[in-house]
Amino acid sequence: MYVVLGANGRAGGEAARALIAQGKAVRVVLRRREQGEEWVALGAEVAVASIEDADAMADALNGASGAFLLNPPPVSGDPYARTEELGAALADAARRARLPKAVILSSIGAQHASGTGVIATLNRFEARLDGVAPATAFLRPGYFVENWGDVAAAVMAEGVLPSFLEPSQKIPMVSTIDVGRTSAALLGEDWTGKRVLELGGPEDWSAGDVASAFAAVLGRPVVPLPVPPERRAALLAEQGVPAEVAAALLGMYEGIAKGLFVPQSGNEYRRGAMSLATAIARLVATVEPPGSALP
Repeated sequence: MYVVLGANGRAGGEAARALIAQGKAVRVVLRRREQGEEWVALGAEVAVASIEDADAMADALNGASGAFLLNPPPVSGDPYARTEELGAALADAARRARLPKAVILSSIGAQHASGTGVIATLNRFEARLDGVAPATAFLRPGYFVENWGDVAAAVMAEGVLPSFLEPSQKIPMVSTIDVGRTSAALLGEDWTGKRVLELGGPEDWSAGDVASAFAAVLGRPVVPLPVPPERRAALLAEQGVPAEVAAALLGMYEGIAKGLFVPQSGNEYRRGAMSLATAIARLVATVEPPGSALP
C-alpha cells in the first residue's frame, strides 16, 4: 500500500495515478471524504486527515510500504511559519507510523535557505523531514508546465502570455505527469538512506518557448507579455492573494531572475519525457474560459 498526499492537486494527483496505473494499492489522504469520489472510482482507498493533525496523519500512514509527502502551496498566513508547523507534524506522524520509505516533493532551488521566496519554505521542509524514514528521497522538480494553465484562458482569448518570467530566460520546467511518474518510480526502487533527485523536462524552456507552444497548438500567434516588477504586487492583490503569500511568490520570481533556480551540484538529475508541446496541448484541451490568473 502506497499513501499519497495532495492527490487532488497537480503533483500528488499524478503520483497517485501513476501508482494506480502500475497496479499498486493506493491510499489517498484528503481533508474531506467527499473529495474522494474520483479516487474510489479508480480503486484507491481514501483516508481523511489534515497534515497538521499528527494523530490522524499517523493513522493514514499506518501500514504503508511508502508514501508521497508534500508541503501544500500556501494560501494564507505566513508561509514560512506554516511550513515549520506542517513539517513538524508530518515528521512526527511518519515516525510514529514507522514509515519505511518517503518521497518528499520539494523544488529545484531548495538548496537555498533564502533569496528564493516560497521555494525557501521547501528548504525548511526538507530539514524537518530529513531522515523521517529509513529511505528518504527529496524530489526537486523544475517549474511545473501546468502552472501555465492559470493563464491559458487569457492566452486563448487575447493571444498574449502574461508572465512574471523574463521571456528569454530558460529554466528547468517539467510536466507534473513526469513528476508523478518519477515519484512512483522512486517508491518502487530499492534504496536506504537519503537521496536528492532533481527533475527537469526533456530540455529547459523559457516563457517565450511556452508562448510558441501555445501558438503551435492554437494555430495563431501568441506573444509573451512580461509583467513589470513594479506592477506584480498590485496585480496579485487584485486577484485576492494575501500579502504574505504574495511576497513569498514574488520572492520566487526574483530568485529565478537572479539565477538561483538551478540544480544543486552533486545531486541525481533526471529528465522527464513529456514534451512542452504535448503538455501545453493538454492544458488547452482542459481550460475552462473565461478568467485568468498569473503563474
